Amino acid sequence: MLRLIILIILQSILLVGSQTLLKIAVGIFGKFSFTWAFFSKALTTWQFFMSGVCALSAFLIWIYTLRHYEFSVAYPLLGISYIIGLLAAWLVLGETVPLTRWIGVIIIVVGVYFVAK
Repeated sequence: MLRLIILIILQSILLVGSQTLLKIAVGIFGKFSFTWAFFSKALTTWQFFMSGVCALSAFLIWIYTLRHYEFSVAYPLLGISYIIGLLAAWLVLGETVPLTRWIGVIIIVVGVYFVAK
């Protein structure tokens, strides 16, 4: 079970990292348009590239996880990504996180604990 939890935490960090980098990248791109300049800037932004690398890595870990563990245990443990996502929004993106969301995270942590037991 410890190995599964480590895999899920790693996958969740990669998923959240991917989405956080994508959020940063789209802020750099500017207003969307179907122009060569827009897509050129998008494809040459390192944050956009690393977002894809993180997403692909998370996908590969998920494939491994599905192959070796029960779906009914592995999938609910992905709730850990909500915790990591909220922390990334607060610490990396500087977003204000209201108390109600922190309470929601505590509820998720309790749920993940019961699934892991």
